[in-house]
Amino acid sequence: MSDLVVGLDLGGTQIRAVLADAAGTVLARHNRLTEAHEGPRAVLDRIYATIAAVMPDGGVAAIGVGAPGPTDPYQGIVLMGPNLPGWRNVNLRQLLGDHFQTPVFVGNDANVAGLAEHRYGAGQGVRHMVYITVSTGIGTGVIVDNRLLLGRQGLAAEIGHMTIDAWVENGVEAGSGYGSETQAGGADAHLIGTLEGLASGPNLAKRAQAALAAGAQSAVLKLAMGKLEAVTPRLLNQAARDGDPFALEQFQITGRYLGIGITNILHIFNPERIVLGGGVWMHAQELMAETMWATIRSRAQSPEYWQELSVVSAALGDDVGLLGAVALAHDGLSGTRVA
Repeated sequence: MSDLVVGLDLGGTQIRAVLADAAGTVLARHNRLTEAHEGPRAVLDRIYATIAAVMPDGGVAAIGVGAPGPTDPYQGIVLMGPNLPGWRNVNLRQLLGDHFQTPVFVGNDANVAGLAEHRYGAGQGVRHMVYITVSTGIGTGVIVDNRLLLGRQGLAAEIGHMTIDAWVENGVEAGSGYGSETQAGGADAHLIGTLEGLASGPNLAKRAQAALAAGAQSAVLKLAMGKLEAVTPRLLNQAARDGDPFALEQFQITGRYLGIGITNILHIFNPERIVLGGGVWMHAQELMAETMWATIRSRAQSPEYWQELSVVSAALGDDVGLLGAVALAHDGLSGTRVA
């Protein structure tokens, strides 16, 4: 049987697919806009077309899918797709399997990205690894003894939702900088005080905007032409590299929160390697790394947790989700166990 598989990365903006072999070599690729506002049926038709565009005449051994949000990997169901209106309990495994008459394996996009870095990227050669993407959100994938950690329902390893600062006053978080617009019990209540709610790109911008609105001075306002809402992580990065103390402090705060989150991870999983990716980390790692490491060293229970730990940047770039889906398909075919 051919070792070729299709890997699909389903996102709110784009649907991308590759044809690849067991070594992760990409032989063909295709992508198109998701147009998620048109609803699940239209998106499914685009998924079919995207896969068909890379599918060879003889078919493939399997299809792997990385999907956003909570996913049941055992049944292949997307429980809820963020940025995919109407996506509730969509059985992608069955739908794609029936359409293409081939085995289908579905996983959470951050989990399969971790699988990709372990198999083909910066996590090769270690048995215990945690992948963290620091971007619009914070997603993670955990490898334990060479196996992807999924948990009872496949919902494990949501480290971005780990609570870092639980100080909540009158239903509104106080002190941690997430923003007073997040109400306890509201749509984003699950983000209050979490690693994602404190260290993701949007929070970096919100924290800076709040401080500037309160009177802080920074060259970033000139870059934003005086508009608070135009202050973004990209502009803060530019200002920090130009020597602006305020902008640099914002990244140091983010580095501290990352350090706290990573320390928790070290205590729980005791990994050999942390692989960090995502736009915020990849574009500003040197602005955060020193504070992050200082926090890890000061908060870890003992030096053994970090003395031989390697923290490295992700290696697979924009292909990490696609290659994760490829790895997922091959693991599914081989019956590789998950933790």
